[in-house]
Amino acid sequence: MSGSFKLDGREIPFRDGQTILQAAQDAGQDIPHLCYHPDFKPHGSCKVCSVRIDGRTAASCTTPARDGMQVDSNVPEVNEERRTLLQMLFVEGNHFCPSCEKSGACRLQATAYQVQMVSPHFDHFFPDRPVDASHPDYLLDTNRCILCSLCVRASRDVDGKNVFALSGRGIRTHLIVNAASGRLGDTDFSAGDKAAHVCPVGVILKKRVGFAVPIGQRPFDLAPAEE
Repeated sequence: MSGSFKLDGREIPFRDGQTILQAAQDAGQDIPHLCYHPDFKPHGSCKVCSVRIDGRTAASCTTPARDGMQVDSNVPEVNEERRTLLQMLFVEGNHFCPSCEKSGACRLQATAYQVQMVSPHFDHFFPDRPVDASHPDYLLDTNRCILCSLCVRASRDVDGKNVFALSGRGIRTHLIVNAASGRLGDTDFSAGDKAAHVCPVGVILKKRVGFAVPIGQRPFDLAPAEE
């Protein structure tokens, strides 16, 4: 089965089983997103990819495409909701973009630019989060974690190691590692792991290569976040 739907007035074809987000990406039409990754089953945790479907709001990464549906994404009311979600993510963590070595390659930062977020709006939480430098090859800076769970899913579903997990509930939810010490260096995490390469922000960083690509020449410096 296949068909098409309209996204912001443009006809988007889809194949059976595709979600709205997948069909839109295949058609070269961007929908802002954070926690979605094509290698993993989507679970709609961040809600940044939410769109209006025939007047109701739903996550485009988990909603199957249906023939004839009317989808609004790049419209003022939806983008305003995205800005609010991003503003909350920025104030809940410690995101200091000018000094972050992920700047220019960070999807959170790029998506904020994409939806024209110009201020955090809310008061900063300034949480006390650890920086773990115990691993010989990787630094774990949980100050920047947006709880997308991509590293959790990658380690569990691809690497078969379960190195990462999310612990706590609500505002106390945080990233942990599977070691009695709580230190990344005491796990079997390695550079070959899928989990080492999926973080959309600057939490999992390879050591000794910081700023190897100058700011201004990084992926989102050269092109906006549209894929």
